Amino acid sequence: MRCKTLTAAAVVFLMMTAGCSTLERVVYRPDINQGNYLVANDVSRIHAGMTKQQVAYTLGTPMMSDPFGSNTWYYVFREQPGHENVKQQTLTLTFDSNDTLTHIENKPKLISNNK
Repeated sequence: MRCKTLTAAAVVFLMMTAGCSTLERVVYRPDINQGNYLVANDVSRIHAGMTKQQVAYTLGTPMMSDPFGSNTWYYVFREQPGHENVKQQTLTLTFDSNDTLTHIENKPKLISNNK
């Protein structure tokens, strides 16, 4: 009878401590990368006045475009390394009615390591 009580207590203890954050670091979590991977050198080659074709050739096709028109392109890259916080890079490109690039918004700004 005593053995059953100890076994039951051990099972209950393990179930209660299974979600503790101290054990979370032991469990393997793969890196999760989603979206358009952007390189700072490629982004630096983009400038106002380029056509949609030129931008697509340089950066590839966008992850999303404006659902109410085709004048805004979104290049989004989301990275979640293992047990670290999520990082997201968003590049928003706006085109005019002639499909010419007019505005570039890069958050957070990519910095080139090659100086």
